[in-house]
Amino acid sequence: MKKEQKTENQNSQNTRMVSPKSSAAEGLRSLFIDELKDIVYAERALLKALPKMANNCSSIKLKKAIETHVNVTEQQVERLRKVFDILDESDRGKKCDAMEGLIKEGESILEETEPGAVRDAAIISASQKIEHYEIASYGTLVAFAKTLGEEEVASLLEETLNEEKDADITLTKAAYNDINFDATEQE
Repeated sequence: MKKEQKTENQNSQNTRMVSPKSSAAEGLRSLFIDELKDIVYAERALLKALPKMANNCSSIKLKKAIETHVNVTEQQVERLRKVFDILDESDRGKKCDAMEGLIKEGESILEETEPGAVRDAAIISASQKIEHYEIASYGTLVAFAKTLGEEEVASLLEETLNEEKDADITLTKAAYNDINFDATEQE
């Protein structure tokens, strides 16, 4: 009986209402700006991480795809600057714990794989996790912008969302058409 009661108390502690920080968003616009600061930080962090991933690729095709995405990401950061200008907000980023974790995972994948097709498959895996995070983030930002009547901002963010979807498709094709099959031959 005591064991059940203890588990019940732990469950209620885990589901308690969380007290907001003093800087917590109070409205959708405030949340929107907060999320924009999160994604601009994420994109800037990614610009630092992508070259390391590219330099560890064995596949020239994958390396070029990642290098191309560096250029696309630079354009996305510039597009985000425009978004902040339109909204009359600072483009100072806010630490994105999710991207920090995804980049850290990507770095550990490099340490846990031998160079070659298996490492390339791991790089694709890590990269797709990042792309899926970005797709979810930009999809939400587009919806927020439209809800707030920020059509020009929504259009700019939608352009980035489409680029992230294209990058994900490119990675999927690279994995399925070549790299994953090459990795099976290394076993």
